[in-house]
Amino acid sequence: MSALSLYAGPSALARIQKDGLTANMFTAFLGASGGPKWFVLYGLDKVIFSEFLDKSNEHIDIIGSSAGAFRASCFAQKDSSAAIDRLAQRYSSTVYSDKPSVGEITQKGVELLHYMMGDTGVEEVLSSVKKSVHIVTAKCHGLVAKENKWKQMTGLLAAAANNVVSRSRLQKAFTRVIFSSNESGLGFSEQFNFRTEQVSLNQANFLSSLMASGSIPAVIQGVENIPDASPGMYRDGGIIDYHFDMQIETKGLVMYPHFYKKPIPGWFDKPLKRSCHAESYDNVLMLVPSDDFVAKLPHAKIPDRKDFETMPAQERIKYWRAVMAETERLGEEFLKLLSHENPASFIKPIELQR
Repeated sequence: MSALSLYAGPSALARIQKDGLTANMFTAFLGASGGPKWFVLYGLDKVIFSEFLDKSNEHIDIIGSSAGAFRASCFAQKDSSAAIDRLAQRYSSTVYSDKPSVGEITQKGVELLHYMMGDTGVEEVLSSVKKSVHIVTAKCHGLVAKENKWKQMTGLLAAAANNVVSRSRLQKAFTRVIFSSNESGLGFSEQFNFRTEQVSLNQANFLSSLMASGSIPAVIQGVENIPDASPGMYRDGGIIDYHFDMQIETKGLVMYPHFYKKPIPGWFDKPLKRSCHAESYDNVLMLVPSDDFVAKLPHAKIPDRKDFETMPAQERIKYWRAVMAETERLGEEFLKLLSHENPASFIKPIELQR
């Protein structure tokens, strides 16, 4: 296990020590925000449903914000591996003009989602009996709801300042809105009890809610007045739920392939190095690229959005696709782990604050 590291909360680790590692023990799946960071999980994503979770007899809730929501919408399609390939190929090959406008970046995002979902993807997700998708967005209040750049930036600075005091004060500017393909929505608990609205996914709001979930403030246009949701401006779900600091209410375990071994609660928490709460990860198994694996990647790092600015397009595309090719090892190691007589021996405890 040189490429893949595994971390688990106490309940998850105890369950795997007792019963091994089987698809039926997982009844929820998390996908984090992070844009191109997702490419480091590509090899895992290609096999994790098609070769493992799709063999389960259990219903599974697939929860995602931003790029994680895009992935969730791929996993719930009939051919999850093909859908992930469509997402990866189109996303990695995206090229913008030298100084792209918000409108240009937004249009490229719309085209990406239409290509990713194909002709039948939305219907496949909505009609799935075994999989429920939950798309996390943030509804904006005050200046952060404005499309004017300077007003929006002023609102974002105020939200960031409030967040320094407490994550709960983000509610001055944002409400979490979760769009779900099941009737009951998503059950969860959390430390701060953010104001949350739950909306049913349907043909009319699927692509708009998905686009909203990835609409990075000041970079991509927000989505206004999503059908069947309360009126307002909707933006990136990672603002509140960047890596998720919530305990999913589910009868089994939560699988969470992630870029880092220490998740960050919200978008504004990145510079604060604020940690998630250990209670949120009690029943979670995290699959993380090892430090050694990342160190040996091209440029010795995980892809990120800054690559759009620091690399010429063709160099960036070559780099991202080289990373994607390397991540095939992550998928291979995961599949080998499933046949090991003692998979728990490879798992370390998740280290988070209490």
